[in-house]
Amino acid sequence: MDLNNSFDVAADRATAWRVLNDVERIAPCLPGAQLEEINGDEYKGNVKVKVGPVSAQYKGKATVIERDEAAGKVVIKGDGRDSRGAGNASALITATLHEIDANNTRVDVYTDLAITGKVAQFGRGVMADVSGKLMGQFSENLQELLAEESSGAAETEAAAPAASAAATDPAPSDGPRKIDSPDVEAVDLLDAAGAPVFKRALPVVGVAAVLLILRRLFRRG
Repeated sequence: MDLNNSFDVAADRATAWRVLNDVERIAPCLPGAQLEEINGDEYKGNVKVKVGPVSAQYKGKATVIERDEAAGKVVIKGDGRDSRGAGNASALITATLHEIDANNTRVDVYTDLAITGKVAQFGRGVMADVSGKLMGQFSENLQELLAEESSGAAETEAAAPAASAAATDPAPSDGPRKIDSPDVEAVDLLDAAGAPVFKRALPVVGVAAVLLILRRLFRRG
């Protein structure tokens, strides 16, 4: 399943590149995502979703397999499994940054997604609607983060320029680092995408409701 999304951020390309490559900082910007561990270019965590009565929590990892700053391109391989064994998901995500002007950058995100289990039954159209809506929410949260980045960078540069320069050197990796991030609520995919998705998902939800009623009747009999 191929998904294509784009969003703009109010930042120059260099700033957008730096922030988007700081996974620990941007993970909370994505609804339902929780980062738990970092080990070099490998990130472990979980994503919680629900579609009406159907809920799932995918635990897995994401690995940066390509990072080309000159081209503004990052490729990430992600794999996750439903914690209850009801399905799994894998994705190859390619994000490319394009300079719009000195203060704005467009981010194109191409996702090659494979998903199985209950969530998969809603099909490509629903998943495309949902991914677009979630990407919009991610973009809004990212804009707030970039605003904080801009104001914080200005204060840091004025107060301690030497310390700011030293902070650009990457810290050596000494093994996995646990992330003490707060628990997150599952993102409701129906609520995220609104009425169009609800209409498409309604037949599936209806069938599930009928099966549940029949099961109860047979148990009584």
